[in-house]
Amino acid sequence: MDWQAWSTLAVVGFIFVGLVKDWGPPDLLFVAGAVLLAVCGIITPSEAFSGFSNAGMLTVAFLFVVAGALRETGFLDWLGQRVLGQARTERGFLFRLTGAVLPLSAFLNNTPIVAMFVPIVLNWSRRHRIAPSRLLIPLSYLAILGGTCTLIGTSTNLVVNGLMIDAGMPAMHLFEISAIGLPYAVIGLLYLLVIAPRLLPDRREMLEQLGAARREFLVEMLVEPSCRLVGKSIEEAGLRHLPGLFLIEINRAGVGIGPVAPNERVYAGDRLVFTGIVSSIVELERIPGLVPAGDPSYEVSPAAQRQRQLCEAVISPWSPLVGKTIRGADFRSTYGAAVVAVHRDGVRLEKKIGDIRLKPGDTLLLQTNPNFLKTYRNDRTFYLVSDVADWRPIRRDRFYIALWLFAGLLVLMTTDCLTTVIASAATAILMIATGCISASEARRTIEWQVLVTIAAAFGIGTALEKSGAAETIVQSAFSCISSLGPLFALALIYLVVSLTTELITNNAAAVLTFPFCVQVAEMYNASPRPFLIAMILAASASFITPIGYQTNMMVYGPGGYRFSDFLKVGLPLNLLLAIVAILFIPLVWPF
Repeated sequence: MDWQAWSTLAVVGFIFVGLVKDWGPPDLLFVAGAVLLAVCGIITPSEAFSGFSNAGMLTVAFLFVVAGALRETGFLDWLGQRVLGQARTERGFLFRLTGAVLPLSAFLNNTPIVAMFVPIVLNWSRRHRIAPSRLLIPLSYLAILGGTCTLIGTSTNLVVNGLMIDAGMPAMHLFEISAIGLPYAVIGLLYLLVIAPRLLPDRREMLEQLGAARREFLVEMLVEPSCRLVGKSIEEAGLRHLPGLFLIEINRAGVGIGPVAPNERVYAGDRLVFTGIVSSIVELERIPGLVPAGDPSYEVSPAAQRQRQLCEAVISPWSPLVGKTIRGADFRSTYGAAVVAVHRDGVRLEKKIGDIRLKPGDTLLLQTNPNFLKTYRNDRTFYLVSDVADWRPIRRDRFYIALWLFAGLLVLMTTDCLTTVIASAATAILMIATGCISASEARRTIEWQVLVTIAAAFGIGTALEKSGAAETIVQSAFSCISSLGPLFALALIYLVVSLTTELITNNAAAVLTFPFCVQVAEMYNASPRPFLIAMILAASASFITPIGYQTNMMVYGPGGYRFSDFLKVGLPLNLLLAIVAILFIPLVWPF
């Protein structure tokens, strides 16, 4: 090898060690590596940053926006509650979780899906006294398995597809990888249902943390005629064992019903009085047709809610509100706010919320205008004012628009009427134009660190190929086993990529090993496609460590896991799926 090849390998080694040792964030390390290779003249400046215009990388960015719009319009919340609400046992919950997560992750980025389901899993775990450690690793693994089923299921698939197009190979169609992805997911699911329950930890101490005492508010919710709870019993509506909430009474036509029996039915016009924590009240408010009724000035329409925010405010002894009832305080005209709920330390409030007389130290949950926080942060009326980070108004009026746009995206990709990048870009733009997501929120949904890492990794991959480092390494490593045939080489590629992706990000592992796969195919005078499919699957099969895949890290803390838990549960799954991939891939994509 000449100095260029050695220099390229040195830079790759530096990046690899930096990622393992956590010397810096992945995007910074990869950009630094690409710049260094360009400074040395191994690649041109345009080659160093060519990844920023790659179709696969751009598609990933646009799909972040599409997934964000489906979350903002309430589709993901609606589907999660619809599918998981009636589960009673751990196995039943896992079946329902599979029915939601696998198909969603096949068509949407895994990160927002897992982010949306983590609180749902935690709430269900608290309610049924089942340790969340029994369910959160399966949640992450299901998202990973679903991502292997379609071209757009994970960013790795799209990135490799972009590399294939740049190399002059035919692009993958939407369901090409499904031929191996579906059996891959089915076998992985059987493992999670049959074998994993014997290996998953049962961290009961996490239940104590979930159930720790938190500030309880009194909130009164009005059941509108359009609410999906109308006609259901308290048990059927899922209101009996709510996490962090207790249903005190039902006020029907001025008559209080309490304690509330599980077979009591909910009718339009009922006022449901709860005490509970803020996060659970926020979840209640997301049920269409169930609106806070304590203050008539509360904004109900989705369009008006987008101009409001939730804040907590503590009444001071000097406040003019002391001694007034909530109904008589006229919050709307005085403060531009509406009272959602009230907390009084150490006391479970059981009056109608509008009749409560305010005292110093009472905490109010308020729906306010955007300037409330700035205006009253240092006002004598309140001790303390803070916003509620968990709250965001759901754009329910755009629910069906987002759903139809997403369905249209799938049709365009399936029929190849438009290229994947153009179809996803058009859908993302229409999501913003139709108000399914704001432009500012669309920017926030894009995971810029992921995109920059992917784009910079393209330059590193180009250097490996251009310098001859990839060809030299492949010839050296595979020359002694060339007589064993391409199937053995495919197995070796799968093993190497699978181990690499456990130490660095899956996208980086795929981009860095792409040129090696092409060189191996040339050495055997074979099609590169089976080797690239093996690489895609291996890069996504990150089950052994929490650092190899973002969704593993997302469940690591909430589940109370240890590093060894992923090794114990994930290693057998990795080995099982490796056997499936090595046997199935040559049958679908011959050498």
